[in-house]
Amino acid sequence: MGDMPEACALPSSTLTTTRSDRTIPGVLSFPTICGVRTLSVDLATCALFSWRRIVARTCTLKGKPLTLTGPELRPGDTAPDATLKKTLVDNVRIADTAGKVRIFSVVPSLDTPVCAEQTKRFNEEAAALPNASFFTISCDLPTGMARFCGAEGIDPERLQVLSDHFDTSFGKAYGTLLADLRIETRAVFVVDSANTIRYAEYVAEVTNHPDYDAVLACVKEIAAS
Repeated sequence: MGDMPEACALPSSTLTTTRSDRTIPGVLSFPTICGVRTLSVDLATCALFSWRRIVARTCTLKGKPLTLTGPELRPGDTAPDATLKKTLVDNVRIADTAGKVRIFSVVPSLDTPVCAEQTKRFNEEAAALPNASFFTISCDLPTGMARFCGAEGIDPERLQVLSDHFDTSFGKAYGTLLADLRIETRAVFVVDSANTIRYAEYVAEVTNHPDYDAVLACVKEIAAS
C-alpha cells in the first residue's frame, strides 16, 4: 500500500480493520469480498477527517501557482505545536508561548518589501495591544532576522522574530510551507489563550498584504470577551 497522505494519518489507537473474524487495531488490511480486494476501515473514524486538509492547496507568487504543504487550519482548530529558532542555537516551541493571545505573522522573507512592511505594521500595532504577543515567522536565518530588526527598530518586547529554517516544522504544521522554494507563504493566525485558532488567513497572492483590519479586530474582540 502506498503512503497515506500526512493529513489523513490516523492515530493507531483509532484505526481498525477487519480480517476474517478478527479486528486488528492500528493495522490496515485488504479483505477479499466477492473475489475483490477491498480496504476495510471504520467509517465512523473516517467521518472525523476533514477532507479539505488533503485536497491540493495552492497560492500564487506573481501569478505563478505554487503548492502549499500541510493542512489548511481554520478558526476553531487547535493550534499545532512546532519548534522554531530564536537564534542559531536556541529553540522556541509554539507551546511555550501559550497563556495569552498570540498573533503569528508568517512571511516569505524579511528581505522583501511587503514582508518588511507587514512586520513593521504589526510592531506598531503591538504597542496598543500589550496583552497580546506578536511573532513574525519566516524561513530566514535567525542572524538575518536579527539584523533586520536592528536596522528597522523592531522592538523585541513588542514583536519576536522566529526562524523556521531548520526543519520547517511550523510550515508543515500550519500549512504555510512552499516546499519547492523552501519558504513560507504569507499568512496570519490569531490564537487565543486556550490555544484555539480564532483567525486564519492564507493570502492567495503572496505579494499581497494580509487583511490587517480583520486581524486586529479579532484580537480586540478576544480582549473584550
